[in-house]
Amino acid sequence: MMNTSVVTEFILLGIPHTENLEAILFVLFLVFYFFTLVGNLLILLAIASSTRLHTPMYFFLCKLSVCDIFFPSVSSPKMLFYLSGSSRAISYAGCVPQLFFYHFLGCTECFLYTVMAYDHFVAICYPLRYIIIMRHRLCAILAIGTSFFGCIQATFLTTLTFQLPYCGPNEVDYYFCDIPVMLKLACADTSALEIVGFISVGLMPLSCFLLILTSYSCIVCSILQIQSTEGRRSAFSTCSAHLTAILLSFMPVVLIYLQPTPKPWLNATVQVLNNLVTPMLNPLIYSLRNKEVKYSLRKVLQQVAFLPEKS
Repeated sequence: MMNTSVVTEFILLGIPHTENLEAILFVLFLVFYFFTLVGNLLILLAIASSTRLHTPMYFFLCKLSVCDIFFPSVSSPKMLFYLSGSSRAISYAGCVPQLFFYHFLGCTECFLYTVMAYDHFVAICYPLRYIIIMRHRLCAILAIGTSFFGCIQATFLTTLTFQLPYCGPNEVDYYFCDIPVMLKLACADTSALEIVGFISVGLMPLSCFLLILTSYSCIVCSILQIQSTEGRRSAFSTCSAHLTAILLSFMPVVLIYLQPTPKPWLNATVQVLNNLVTPMLNPLIYSLRNKEVKYSLRKVLQQVAFLPEKS
């Protein structure tokens, strides 16, 4: 990627219309970020410490927790840094990887939700063949595939954005480097690139959503055929957690990247929810409705609480 711009750094203006609220936002976002990291680390510990949870479903949940640790870490530390009163400047070389990893992790999560929907489909529609279909090798291929295609999508979007010349101004009307706000600063006509980016960003989540919808259409049909009321309740409970996480993840993409006229304040608010609140809620969504995860999590917390002190 050739850098022909004369801009060497950008100034992050932060969330629009939040002047004089820096101290409050710093404390609020720090709490969100802390609980996001702790919650997802606890999910990882709970799954790793229980052999009963070493199944494809929880393997994919582990990868989701890893993504939920790194995803907010792309933009949150810098945001907390300048909310504390430090410099709002970010170098050109720092802006490029920030945009890349944001879309890489976001796209990876999107593909991962699709894979998890397929896993639920096999578990409910073909329970007797589940172990045969969801072999370790297939799970590994699916997990690697989510990151591979996420990397391709992020590389394309990053190249699309930073192959443009940036020669001033350098004030980013946002709290991190993202495609819509960066294109506004380019010293070139971006109309064609905006259309290409709109199609690219829209096509990927739409394709994933249609695949998820297909999986859950088959799942609902299978659940309705279950004779046992307890069996139907258990199946619906498992699927509802995943569907809740999907809605929390996909709705911000629609609101931010597919709206005809961008609204900076709305975009920033939705983006904060997407970056901090959703990753924080995912551990709660998956643990509170899952008895096995709650049991394993309780054991982990008890072991930590009663850990003997070193002499």
